[in-house]
Amino acid sequence: MAELSTAIAKKAVPATFTRRSLIGSGLAMGLVGCAAPAPLNVPSISSSRAYGFADLKPLDLAAENLIKITVCTRPFRPAGPRLEAEVRGSTFLVHNYGHGGSGWSLAWGYAEAVRDFVFAQGAKSVTVVGAGAMGLTTGISIAETGARVTILARDMPMEARSARATGVWSPSSRIGFAGATQPDIAARREKVARRSYARHLTYLGRGGNPVEFTPRFYVRSDTPEPPIVPRPNEADRFVELGRALRGLTPPWTEREDTPFPGERGVRGGLVMTFNIAAYTRQLVEDFQAMGGRIERETVASGEEMARLSGDAIVNCAGYDARTLASDDTLIPVRGQIAWMAPQLDRLYGVHHRGITVLSRRDGLLIQESGGNDFYGLGDASESPDRGEFEAALGKVAPLFDWE
Repeated sequence: MAELSTAIAKKAVPATFTRRSLIGSGLAMGLVGCAAPAPLNVPSISSSRAYGFADLKPLDLAAENLIKITVCTRPFRPAGPRLEAEVRGSTFLVHNYGHGGSGWSLAWGYAEAVRDFVFAQGAKSVTVVGAGAMGLTTGISIAETGARVTILARDMPMEARSARATGVWSPSSRIGFAGATQPDIAARREKVARRSYARHLTYLGRGGNPVEFTPRFYVRSDTPEPPIVPRPNEADRFVELGRALRGLTPPWTEREDTPFPGERGVRGGLVMTFNIAAYTRQLVEDFQAMGGRIERETVASGEEMARLSGDAIVNCAGYDARTLASDDTLIPVRGQIAWMAPQLDRLYGVHHRGITVLSRRDGLLIQESGGNDFYGLGDASESPDRGEFEAALGKVAPLFDWE
């Protein structure tokens, strides 16, 4: 991956980009811009009432509350997300895809890195392909430089795969295999994550609460279950960022004040939550306020993408980049969410026996995570599975048999 900074805005850019050539030319300078937030001096959360932990209401998980089941195909690259520029003939093309399950979390950091690529070229007119989390944040970041930006998308923002995401801060979710990534990937992803986190914080308190912190609990099972899909081998271990980001977010502690049953205890804390309907709407409004346009248009091939108008083209097509960029390393990761109507007086989440239950302002979701990140890897099916929902519900519903 190569990363450009605004400090080299007018420096000549070679026609072919590789990580080695960029380092050799002095262009891989790391991410700069607004300072990332410093580690938090977070007070102890021993006062349960201050955080609402002692006043929880049980989530109503009655099966008849189900309103829909959605499936998202996450775009995973074993080598890590692709952030790279190339010149095809007279077209300056930037690739920004393959973020696995970290798309919403890392979107802003990657968007600002793309902005640095484009700004270095002096581009005044830019076309972005894709209107999901990556496309919207990239469009905004580039428009902030004064460039004219048009987003072309087959699927409008709330139709895109990003709209079917879990909606939590998860910067380590499937960002690459340790055996396939560059040795410094963790350090580079840490910069991206800190940059993204700082930008997400600017959306706190906006109308509709696009971003907020809500309680989350990990309720240990009395009878731990093995992962549904075991890890194949050590080389396929996913890269993690947890330790590198320690101190960035509010801490988790052992909880003795929750109503959840479990002999092995409960850990809990506050987690950044994305109410994706409100967040997407806010991003669209911000983009359009800067003169950005979103047009429905299907870009069917890499050749067609390279012929689009603009001083620069940015590929934010997610899993569709497998076709547009001819990238057969891109692997689908199926993720299904069962949705129930919002329960606004009980906004919190629980993880238990491999199941995530999260009450957001835009709906209550139930998701089977399989016990590790290998669940759904290589599965491109987007067909809803009612049986998966019912099995997940059976595992987690007993946690809420209290009043």
